[in-house]
Amino acid sequence: MPSDVINDIRNKVDIIDIIGERIPLISRGKNFFGVCPFHDDSNPSLCVSREKQIYTCFSCHATGNVYTFLQNYEHWDFKQALKYLGDRVGIDVGIKSVQRKNPKFDRIYQAYHIALKYYQNNLASSYGKEAKKYLAQRKLDDSVIKEFEIGLSLENDDLTKLLIKKGYSLLELNQMGLSSDSRDIYKDRIMFPLYDLNGKPIAFSGRIYQDNNQNKYLNTKETELFKKGNLLYHYHIAKEEARGKKFVLVMEGFMDVIRASTIGIRNTIALMGTALTKEQIKLIRRLSPNIILCLDGDDPGQEATLKAGELFLKEGCEVKVVVLPKEEDPDTFILREGKQKFEDLIENALYFSNYKIQRYKTTKKGQSDKEKAKYINQILKETSALTDEIRIEIILKNLAKEFDIGYNTLEMRFRQMKEEKKKPEFIIPPRKKIPINKYTKAVHALIYFLLTQDFAVQETRMKHLVFPEEKYRMTFNEIFYYYDQYGKLNIADFYTYIEDKEEIRKVIDDVLQEEYENVVTQDVLQDLYKVIQENVKNLEMNRLKDKIKEEMDPIEQAKIAEQIRKLRIGD
Repeated sequence: MPSDVINDIRNKVDIIDIIGERIPLISRGKNFFGVCPFHDDSNPSLCVSREKQIYTCFSCHATGNVYTFLQNYEHWDFKQALKYLGDRVGIDVGIKSVQRKNPKFDRIYQAYHIALKYYQNNLASSYGKEAKKYLAQRKLDDSVIKEFEIGLSLENDDLTKLLIKKGYSLLELNQMGLSSDSRDIYKDRIMFPLYDLNGKPIAFSGRIYQDNNQNKYLNTKETELFKKGNLLYHYHIAKEEARGKKFVLVMEGFMDVIRASTIGIRNTIALMGTALTKEQIKLIRRLSPNIILCLDGDDPGQEATLKAGELFLKEGCEVKVVVLPKEEDPDTFILREGKQKFEDLIENALYFSNYKIQRYKTTKKGQSDKEKAKYINQILKETSALTDEIRIEIILKNLAKEFDIGYNTLEMRFRQMKEEKKKPEFIIPPRKKIPINKYTKAVHALIYFLLTQDFAVQETRMKHLVFPEEKYRMTFNEIFYYYDQYGKLNIADFYTYIEDKEEIRKVIDDVLQEEYENVVTQDVLQDLYKVIQENVKNLEMNRLKDKIKEEMDPIEQAKIAEQIRKLRIGD
């Protein structure tokens, strides 16, 4: 792909828009800040520059342009990022579809793809008659079966035999969770494929559909690819949907997600039958910081809602709750009440603090005054983090009403907590300074000015500076070459150019961790040249001093001493 096309696409998008669609950004001065998604943190250490079209993390030092952000955030290769941005700005890059290559797992992906097609064919055949009847009773028609790639396992071992014919060993199939010894794992079950974050099938959940004494669901054991705590059902579909709708609907089971999809609600994800993990929270927060919990309406579902809500709050998310009738789940509610009533529940979802008040009212009757006071103080503490005065007043009035306490008493306690907690709403952490010597600092500054000030390129080139380190020689050579090719320099475009030059990219990353003046003068450049030249002179003097110690001939020693003298006086 020609560099001018790549740069043209990058120039047509704003890095603020691309990153801002994935993580919340807040404007501070001329830059934008957000919580860095590339390390575990809750502080806004990621700085995004609209002027330079690059991002830099003060903590983990992740740095790059819009292409590198998409590659690291979405786990794409460069072609995927290029195609995505090209499609976004209406430029055809000639890439029809891009598959990420991971040779280590290719055989596993292929085995699951074969299994998926095998199960789908079974359901479509005469063997699938009873299973299709069961699915129809559950209101899952052919379009849903096709969309979610639902299949059927049979009462035989044909899948294992098929995969062995395809060249797989029994050991591989057992490790993948598709076979047990020489037998199929799944027998006479409706098969729901489970996907990785990019939409590739990597596991199955098999459900019984006839009366028997087996467990209702049988899931694939955890494998190298399938780790339940690191995945979410429907994530690959919910990605774009959630970004468009600005919130994520979190459900308990994949049948809830499938049912919501039948009424056009697709910004949904489901947990993989485990308690919410930290990794899952990070994945969900990438889609949107606005979370709506829609778990089952029974007591375990409500307890899970409370636990999940607290975890999301700790990660800085805005949390609401869809309150379902007792013993209902989203699947049964939608079937019974229909699309409009379910959408009404979402529209009127309770803020998490209100949900907790309501939950306390229905489950904590008879608790002691001490326990009630503890709970009220907890709600007030959480409320003190809010900035919306209307919401604050609503919460205080609800507390006053539910617990028969004077509003003024609650407000006074709330103001006390607010004062105790008083701190800036948005604290930008200081850059983590990496100790570097005067010479390295000068080299980094010069590289930065070359990338931002065109006149500095010709000035520096004429100086014929010497750099003992190969990484700096390579970096300066590439900068000069790039300038000769394109006639100008731009940090964001230069990042794309050095995408496959890892050592140079690391130098640029280090350069951008420091702060520089926006405008450079001739005097500043001269000072930098002097520091760099002084370093070379000192290195040469040290080399000659070592050499004079080893030299036995007095005449040669005198010659070396003269060289040192000339270096010292700058001759």
